[in-house]
Amino acid sequence: MPGATVRVVPRMSPRPGRALRRRQSAGRADPALEQRLRDLEDRAEIAALIARYGPAVDSLQAAEVGALWAETGEYGFDDTVLRGAAVGALVDLPQHRQLVANGCAHVLTSPRIDLVGDRAVAVNHSVVFEFPPGTRSASGASAVDVEPSGAPGGWLAVRVSANRWHLVRTPAGWRVESRTNRLLDGAAAARALLEPL
Repeated sequence: MPGATVRVVPRMSPRPGRALRRRQSAGRADPALEQRLRDLEDRAEIAALIARYGPAVDSLQAAEVGALWAETGEYGFDDTVLRGAAVGALVDLPQHRQLVANGCAHVLTSPRIDLVGDRAVAVNHSVVFEFPPGTRSASGASAVDVEPSGAPGGWLAVRVSANRWHLVRTPAGWRVESRTNRLLDGAAAARALLEPL
């Protein structure tokens, strides 16, 4: 357009923290701003770590599931506590294998994250949807609509839970130190997992 003004906008660094650290080395960094940026990067890394859980367990990727946890990490659900390498092996539990064979999705909500130095606590909900046996069409195709629980021909929410994740910063990045998962069945212990720190 004639007479239009062109404004050049500097390109953002893919990792803003790196650019900020370069400015700091030049003596121009604001410590408060640097801390806020570090907190944002930590929160993004933790949220991405938690988001990897559902696809990893639904695709039976034991190594990927295990890599989310610290070496001595643990995962407690129902009356089960898995520790260390056993956490990744949860994808081989018979009940999990049956869910995957039927068709399932582990869906996690965005976590609320509280950071305290090199440790963090994240709280969220999780829902396990299952495509129950016998709900496939004559051609073998699956219904794609989410139906109200119990309705024929659709997905069922077979587990709705509260989760509390304790995370620790390691040389390899943030890892799960422990995760507690409890069914939201009216029990006070499940509701307590959702309380703020």
